Amino acid sequence: MKYMLMDYVGEAGWPQLTRAEQEQLLGAYKAYMEAMTKAGALRSSNGLHPSSAATTVRVANGKTQVLDGPYADSKEQLGGFHIIEVADLDAAIAWAARSPTALHGVVEVRLVREGTLLTRDIAEYIKPE
Repeated sequence: MKYMLMDYVGEAGWPQLTRAEQEQLLGAYKAYMEAMTKAGALRSSNGLHPSSAATTVRVANGKTQVLDGPYADSKEQLGGFHIIEVADLDAAIAWAARSPTALHGVVEVRLVREGTLLTRDIAEYIKPE
């Protein structure tokens, strides 16, 4: 089963860390990624630019509204994600718990739905009559 592990972090905290603390966290994160790779669980992984670089798009009353910044102003922002393939939710939770992000932020675990509206019957997404 494929799961997405989403790392939510407080972006403002990173610059406040000392160089040694940053190096320690990055080393722990690299070891975590290597462990997932060695176990054959990691399928892909990406980080995101800061939420300050985000653009939010919404259509209201037929007009496109474009706003600078993230959709929600929150304490923690989505900083990156990993797609893993493991046996079940318990295994996904175990990997999330090993993430250094879980020590200073939050790791959200979600089952990945295979395919999209382009590759699946839309009836699967519509409630029955």
